[in-house]
Amino acid sequence: MILLKEKSRGHRILITPNDVPASKLIERLAKHMKQNIDQLTPPSWANIVKTGVHVEKQPQNPDWWYIRCASLLRKIYVHGPIGLEKLRADYGGGKGFTVTPNHVAKAGGAILRKALQQLEAAGLVETSKPHGRRVTREGRRLLQEMAEEISRELVKQLPELEKYQKGD
Repeated sequence: MILLKEKSRGHRILITPNDVPASKLIERLAKHMKQNIDQLTPPSWANIVKTGVHVEKQPQNPDWWYIRCASLLRKIYVHGPIGLEKLRADYGGGKGFTVTPNHVAKAGGAILRKALQQLEAAGLVETSKPHGRRVTREGRRLLQEMAEEISRELVKQLPELEKYQKGD
């Protein structure tokens, strides 16, 4: 009965990165990382490298490094703690550019390793041995703030989504 009264008083429900579209969150987070976090800088080889053996060309988006870092941060938040080999499998894909069926190939490890090192230097991710990496308190706060901003914008665009934020 107490929980019903608290909900009827209009308390807010916490909006998490799971509650907003991943594409919008990653796009907004990448833009924030590019402008505000100095520790995240693309390596000198970032403009000529492929992301794995399963792709034919390097990424065409000039901001792909920030998008990959934002995607990594969200993925670690959702699935963490998570290790490098699992991340390589997640970012991998089908390899096969001929008539024969595709085979699974992992993504390159150097890109993910360097991005994780930069996220650790920024204080957004930490190592938890032997499990892999997990999001720190600052990283969680950043993701939740971004998710709340996106949620407010979505409610302005689609007012019928407001009922999911009130907790009634």
